[in-house]
Amino acid sequence: MDGVRVVRVKTFITANEGVVLRMVDFLSFMFNAMIAGIFQKKPDVVVSNSPQFFSAVGGWGLAIARRKPFVFELADLWPASITAVGAMEPSIFLRWMERLELFLYRQSAAVVALTDSFKRDLVQRGIPPGKIAVVINGVDLPRYSPRPRDRNLAERYGLQDQFVVGYIGTHGMAHALEKVLDVAERMEREPDVRFLFVGGGAGKAKLEDELAKRKLKNVVLVPPQPKERMPEFWSLCSVALVHLKNTPVFESVIPSKIFEAMGMGLPILLASPKGEASRIVEKEEAGLWVPAEDPAALEEGILRLKNDSEFYRLCASRSHAAAPLYSRERQAREILKVVHEVVNGNGATVGIREP
Repeated sequence: MDGVRVVRVKTFITANEGVVLRMVDFLSFMFNAMIAGIFQKKPDVVVSNSPQFFSAVGGWGLAIARRKPFVFELADLWPASITAVGAMEPSIFLRWMERLELFLYRQSAAVVALTDSFKRDLVQRGIPPGKIAVVINGVDLPRYSPRPRDRNLAERYGLQDQFVVGYIGTHGMAHALEKVLDVAERMEREPDVRFLFVGGGAGKAKLEDELAKRKLKNVVLVPPQPKERMPEFWSLCSVALVHLKNTPVFESVIPSKIFEAMGMGLPILLASPKGEASRIVEKEEAGLWVPAEDPAALEEGILRLKNDSEFYRLCASRSHAAAPLYSRERQAREILKVVHEVVNGNGATVGIREP
């Protein structure tokens, strides 16, 4: 695939619903990937990421088996995020998982953390800062770029000449999307405002049930779509909504849809705890931040972007201008630099930002 050899393994596939089946899914990949990796041409380094966490365990095991250095790409503080969304209660099992998490950090030759907050968290828990590189996520710019509203899709979903607040991506327990329905209910009096949800996940069924109960006419739900069609659905949006649950764990995350919205040249309306994501949106002046799970504040943000055309154009322009600063190409170069340093025996000593 684009010059890279991709090896696929059999896994137990299940929907992103329910802890037990998802755990079986994760474990099946961990074991099968380790076994398949043993029979591949000898590598120079083994890189694995989280989430999901067990792929990192498999990567470490394969690195031990092949006697090669292990690089841990940290995209989520797992298992802390599990309790944050309420998927599991604190337990002996999760405490054991946290010990395993710290073990993997210590055993890695380098950790590539997605945010500065992740690095600070690891340093506070005793991981040497010199082995942690921060490489912020990015957008695939050749795929995501400004485009006119897709006429056929707009007609299909009744979104012609509407101000569309679009949420595109995973509908998970971390996103508290039922709070967005509270805003939609408040805004039914706005005849030209629509709320568009595209995607699936553990929170999708709850969202569908809530919508059926409330009988809202200004909300459109679209099932998951192939990745290559995402720009078509982004084109329907007037504003990119990024919504997170109100929990301190999410102060440290940066949702990737922020960067997709930048690539599309859309103003961003971020509802989240104050933290890493809000700093980016406000620094780049790419849109508005409002407190997490605050329907009144979210409604106010929507109305400002809708009614203040000059502010809207400014946010859209600055959002698109910031996109090259957060490109996947830049991200790949920085990660590759860390990998080269590890292979050369230097650890993650290049491109590291102090916490």
